[in-house]
Amino acid sequence: MTTPPTSPSFLAGDDPGVYRTLLESTRAIPWRIEWATMRFTYIGPQIEELLGWSPSSWLSVNDWADRIHEEDRQKTVDFCVAQSQQGVDHEADYRALTRDGDHVWIRDVVHVVRGKDGSVDSLVGFMFDITARKNNEDKILQLQRELEVLSYRDSLTNVANRRMFDTLYPVEWAKARATAEPLSIVVIDIDYFKQYNDHYGHMEGDECLRRVAQALDAGASRSRDLCARLGGEEFVLLLPATDEEAARNVAERCRKLLGQGAIPHARSGVGRLVTVSMGVGTIVPGSQDDPGVFMDRIDRRLYQAKSAGRDRVCDAEA
Repeated sequence: MTTPPTSPSFLAGDDPGVYRTLLESTRAIPWRIEWATMRFTYIGPQIEELLGWSPSSWLSVNDWADRIHEEDRQKTVDFCVAQSQQGVDHEADYRALTRDGDHVWIRDVVHVVRGKDGSVDSLVGFMFDITARKNNEDKILQLQRELEVLSYRDSLTNVANRRMFDTLYPVEWAKARATAEPLSIVVIDIDYFKQYNDHYGHMEGDECLRRVAQALDAGASRSRDLCARLGGEEFVLLLPATDEEAARNVAERCRKLLGQGAIPHARSGVGRLVTVSMGVGTIVPGSQDDPGVFMDRIDRRLYQAKSAGRDRVCDAEA
């Protein structure tokens, strides 16, 4: 095996030693690869401090490729080779493996050196440790994801909010139309909630909303089912691939779970516990159907349930 030269042969000038001292005193790691042989003719000694691999172990591009994290290796090698073959300067970010099995984020900045005839002569570049930057970017992305989740979550009840429902409803409508599967929606209103708040106070009212949301969310338990708070004391269940009978069963299961919670309501007009009224609708959307019209239909059924005495499910219009 040959050992890369100890001086940076790609540097020009009257005193190459000066340039070498400057390069090797920076945190950037200089390197040079001869294109014809694909072998390193130089790599800065800083590489050993960063990755643990000695400069003498960097013989060819295979050593470079083997020391790239396996998840980044193929795309990084393919990109760099393609750009180099075209004579295009480029940059690549990837995880470089350390000798002790850890990894460091590297940004490789590559310049393509051409010969007099225009063909690629060599590649020279610098490796930069960007691990801290990447870690900060990851933290920012995580915070962004958490904020996005919060933006679709009702802060009081911890179920989805209207924004989430408005986002998913057209998506599930389009899926149901494409697959010719039924889509069901249940709109729910807590009976005599104003009277509840007036009697128990708003803090107890908030707790009531949370407990109702828990019962509804538990009743709509499949992974694609969505329980959302539309606002105030009104909730909605979005039930993909659910026919009329199954939607009715979900609604009744929610009422049963709420009843088991036995939330006292001394000012209810239908008993002494908190109850809900529900409007249910099922559709296999066709090209002429409109999601807004369908929601209006379910709202009318909710109104019918309330007009008929509350504490009930209405799944057909009178």
